[in-house]
Amino acid sequence: MIPKLQLIDVRKSFGSRVVLDGVSIDVADREVVAFVGASGSGKSTLLRCVNLLEPIDDGQVVVDDVDISVPGLPVDPIRRRIGMVFQSFNLFPHMNVLKNLSLAPRKVLGVSRSEAENTARELLERLGLGDRADAYPDQLSGGQQQRVAIARSLAMSPEILLLDEITSALDPELVGEVLDVVRELKGGGMTMLIVTHEMAFAREIADRVCFLHQGQIAEMAPPDKFFSSPENERTRQFLQRVIESGRF
Repeated sequence: MIPKLQLIDVRKSFGSRVVLDGVSIDVADREVVAFVGASGSGKSTLLRCVNLLEPIDDGQVVVDDVDISVPGLPVDPIRRRIGMVFQSFNLFPHMNVLKNLSLAPRKVLGVSRSEAENTARELLERLGLGDRADAYPDQLSGGQQQRVAIARSLAMSPEILLLDEITSALDPELVGEVLDVVRELKGGGMTMLIVTHEMAFAREIADRVCFLHQGQIAEMAPPDKFFSSPENERTRQFLQRVIESGRF
């Protein structure tokens, strides 16, 4: 079976700093892969390369057996298939929630206003925000803003969803409501790549966990094995520090 997504020897540098140093992974349709590691290990850059927000220096990003990283390939059709949710929400502050969700489907996909708004309202209901369609981002809690950001990505009907530390900007009491949404997406079969510092959540939600170290995948395993008996010494050190900090 052809993987939904393949990264093949992906390399990315910023000046003399190597951020991704030959990353390779196959992701199956409906699979959830969590990426963990210290700050600066390349996790967020990896997601940005998958979504072509950052051009790669070498290697391939392949979706459904098509290399989407070929220079000169139109990126907009690709980004319609690969949604991304950022840690900083990135909502349009001058638009209410309904317009934040319906703008891209109208402008990019060409759907009618009524269809876009109906889809938006359905997503808001699904994510527990049915009564917030007319609210503006600054009238929402951080958890509500992040759920709106997820809904905005889902409004484009992506085949793959990239989640970049989507709870890192939230107060601890708001984290749970966002993670509940991700659980629902997994139950619905969404293919997801998740960068997270929530180790317990990674253990629960992921089919595989990858530890990035110095721009490389140092360890990759199912969550039970990854967290109970990691093989790589650097992985063991990382997990020990996480445990000592009380984050797991």
